[in-house]
Amino acid sequence: MNEKFGIGQPVPRFEDARLLRGEGHFVADLELAREAHMVLVRSPHAHARIVAVDAAAALATPGVLGVFTAEDLARDGLRTTAPTLKRSRPDGTPMFWRPHPGLARGKVQHVGDPVAAVVAETAALAKDAAELVAVDYEPLPASAPVWDECPDDVCCAFELGDRAATEQAFARAAHVVQRRYTVSRVHAQFMEPRGALGVWDEGEGRYTLYCDAQYPHRIREVLATVLAVPEHRIRVVCRDVGGAFGAKGWTSLEHRLVLWLARRLRRPVKWLCERSEAPLADEHGRDCAFDIALALDREHRFLALRAEKTDDVGAYVSSDRNLMPGFANLGSLVGVYAIPAAYVRVTTRFSHRNPIAPYRGSGRPEAIYALERLIDDAARELGADRVELRRRNLIPPTAMPYKTALTFTYDCGEFERGMDKALALADWNGFAARRAQAQARGKLRGIGLANAIERAGAPSVETAEIRFDPDGRASVLVGTKSQGQGHETMYRQIVAARLGLDPAEVRVADGDTDAIAFGYGTFGSRSAVIGGTALWLAADKVIAKAKRIAAHLLEASEADVVFDDGRFRIAGTDRGIALAEVARLAYVPARLPPGVEPGLFERAAFSPAAETFPNGTHVCEVEIDPETGAVTPVAYAVVDDVGTEINPLTLAGQVMGGIVQGFGQIVMEQIVYDPESGQLLTASFMDYAMPRAADVCGFRLGHNPVPTRLNPLGAKGAGEAGTVGALAAVMNAIVDALGVEDVQMPLTPETVWRALERKHERG
Repeated sequence: MNEKFGIGQPVPRFEDARLLRGEGHFVADLELAREAHMVLVRSPHAHARIVAVDAAAALATPGVLGVFTAEDLARDGLRTTAPTLKRSRPDGTPMFWRPHPGLARGKVQHVGDPVAAVVAETAALAKDAAELVAVDYEPLPASAPVWDECPDDVCCAFELGDRAATEQAFARAAHVVQRRYTVSRVHAQFMEPRGALGVWDEGEGRYTLYCDAQYPHRIREVLATVLAVPEHRIRVVCRDVGGAFGAKGWTSLEHRLVLWLARRLRRPVKWLCERSEAPLADEHGRDCAFDIALALDREHRFLALRAEKTDDVGAYVSSDRNLMPGFANLGSLVGVYAIPAAYVRVTTRFSHRNPIAPYRGSGRPEAIYALERLIDDAARELGADRVELRRRNLIPPTAMPYKTALTFTYDCGEFERGMDKALALADWNGFAARRAQAQARGKLRGIGLANAIERAGAPSVETAEIRFDPDGRASVLVGTKSQGQGHETMYRQIVAARLGLDPAEVRVADGDTDAIAFGYGTFGSRSAVIGGTALWLAADKVIAKAKRIAAHLLEASEADVVFDDGRFRIAGTDRGIALAEVARLAYVPARLPPGVEPGLFERAAFSPAAETFPNGTHVCEVEIDPETGAVTPVAYAVVDDVGTEINPLTLAGQVMGGIVQGFGQIVMEQIVYDPESGQLLTASFMDYAMPRAADVCGFRLGHNPVPTRLNPLGAKGAGEAGTVGALAAVMNAIVDALGVEDVQMPLTPETVWRALERKHERG
């Protein structure tokens, strides 16, 4: 095994050098001959009827190649997408849904809804021409139903758990604690705004899409349906992606538009989203509310949990993706606790806002936030210690595997040990002295904790291929897609551990549907768990074939040949041959044993039997200035169990980045619409606050690895762990400092100051 670069080593990221030198390959970097540029005319209204579109002035502008509307899409026969989840409305009738047609048809349903596509020789010309397109709107009330056929705005409803058992438990409970919590709407705000470049090759009868996305093969699948062509007639290429967080997961409206226009105009068409356009153009995240209750017995043991959840899905439901945040991870709502009965009902409603889609955690942070806030509030209401209340109800390791009351089955976990490690790392017992010191300085100090667990690596297929060239060097091709997580380093480490190769000599490729056989992509903390395992299995196949060739070259029995650290040798001797040399000779037919095909390239696919469950404990400590309401985090400790840690260095980066995203949502981030007009009020960083380095504190990270047996790596996933626990830990710390419960995110200085004023008025 390569000790320096193997699994478990803190290896600096190989990809960072080229990215820091500006040598990345992003959509904006790609320029093709005769490239045209698309700009979208977007609605300034939240709800309006499109009376007419007058493009005469724009079309008369030199350099403008065309102005296109929904009628052009319809004439060319472009199809729309559809969800596959089987859901019903509360009355049992089928789910109501409407997909986005690509360009708004008849009505606009939210501010930013695209109405027309303007294509010109340059982006500047297209932008100027877009301002000349005169759209006659008949404004409609932003409070009116989104769809006339759905006057109550209810898309669908869904139930999970045992309602009867839950109600029986509540009926016999000694204590019932009930609260309402809201989770604000946010925007991913990735470093690289979305972009797309469409190409049509008349000779091959084939489309190529260059874009920044999370799962290229699934984008190809959807585009084949929309464009009514076989999948092999579409190539999707994603090179470097400057952040995604779920918001770049699926195909977007702009993908189909640039491909359609490229064929129509017979030249490449590019669209680059501007930073100010992104909040209008992108899908948003979160936006839900919980009415949640906890039943306890006299000894403060949890008996049951009950919740009513309402999700704002926005104006359109174009795919399962728009519904998933509301339904996909409801199992997280019971957390790491032994709760015998649980029931949750979700109602999804339309609004004149951007559609909702997965955002880092996709339902997990929301669920843990509601549960962990409720436990803190229950401890205060019952006069119990919040740590001991949690400890009393944690699932013990002896209960594993443990099937929860909300469908999940935890295969392993040491929850109490992890919590105790986090409390020690945070010096929980020394907090009282720190609070007194803060009080002497005129500050309010609070501490909060949250136990988090999430489903990761849900069963789905992933592929990986290892190709050795005739010079003995290897390329790794994976179906996952990096968006900045450090995949190039992680996969090199797995290859170094399994095959003993020098990671610097290994090329890692992803994101090209012509080069990669298949892949589901990167989402849900699945890349290491499923993609890493596929690579592990491909390495097994490489070793098996290479061993047969090595035995022949060494004139030994295959049973006598062993493989270790990149070298085959005859057991008990010093005679051997390096894997790289075997790979080189594999392309020389005369040197191969009979019946062995030339070359050394192996592919494997993996789909796990069950999902994994990374978990951890977060402890946050904050100080509040009562004069200004400013919240300052002063300490943050987290202990995670992500199973086998492939690279502790990149793991730390993932966890810290996730924590900052959670902190940002609690204290400053929020998409805000005017309640009367439906206008988006936070369309730029002048209004949408983002956390910066000076806004956060240092982090203390601990480890509680309990490797899973569900994959040979023992990995559980880590990409979303930081955010899943951060929302609740930060909010619980702020509530502890304020001494009031009736606050909701985001806790801006004004919100905090007003909460303190209300407290003062109540005496």
